[in-house]
Amino acid sequence: MRKDASTATVLLTGAAGGIGSAIARLLAAQGYSLLLQGRNQERLETLRLNLPHPERHRTMVADLTDKAQRQSLVERCQALAGGVDVLINNAGVSQFALLEHIDDASLREVLETNLLVPIALTRDLLPLLAQSRHGAVVNIGSAFGHIGHPGFCLYGASKAGLHGFSEALRREQGDSGVQVHYLAPRAVDTTLNSDAVKNLNRALGNHSDAPETVAAQCLKLLQSGSSGRRFIGWPERLFIKVNALLPAVVDSALIKKLPVVREYAAGKKPQGEI
Repeated sequence: MRKDASTATVLLTGAAGGIGSAIARLLAAQGYSLLLQGRNQERLETLRLNLPHPERHRTMVADLTDKAQRQSLVERCQALAGGVDVLINNAGVSQFALLEHIDDASLREVLETNLLVPIALTRDLLPLLAQSRHGAVVNIGSAFGHIGHPGFCLYGASKAGLHGFSEALRREQGDSGVQVHYLAPRAVDTTLNSDAVKNLNRALGNHSDAPETVAAQCLKLLQSGSSGRRFIGWPERLFIKVNALLPAVVDSALIKKLPVVREYAAGKKPQGEI
């Protein structure tokens, strides 16, 4: 980010989660001022007090799926002296289940939290970000938004939508001062993942990254000076390219893994926490 970090204010959603807290710690160490959003005041306050210079940061409790609470959050941001420079859409829910086990309530929860909320919050804060000389949006996606993986139909759809939104918004804002970044991690070691997901990753030999790895890549995007896209993990980055060019090859590879996926997904309900 071209703006001096010591004068930049960042609204970080889902701040108390594994990835969120890692991003918060790294950005605070770099001198950013943070607005820490989440649903649990106690967890947010504990995080704030353990950050460098806690007096520079604020907690903002809100359920982003509630329109009134989301609007109240936007109004609090608008009332801040100096406004907000960066929005990091990190809040999300993890979901692992076969499609036939997903009910309507889960459909709404995952799509609203992972896709509709980031779109709505970005829309509402865009005028404020545009007032910053170096306003930016960072959307935290997923490799599953680019590789349709069995057992993650709904989650993958939500993240694929977030990628499409990021790409279109980046071009829509191409002649403005607002940068739009997209970051797609592979599996990350956080409590967001259920035991079934952890066991599946072990069984399939999938690699996971520490939340700090995601945080480091988020910082690089902010410091890059121009809109960017980053995909984390090897061979996942290769699979994303192969899937785009030769999807039938990936079809065959993942269909072979179906018995293992079904073993861990059968009867499982979507699990996750903002």
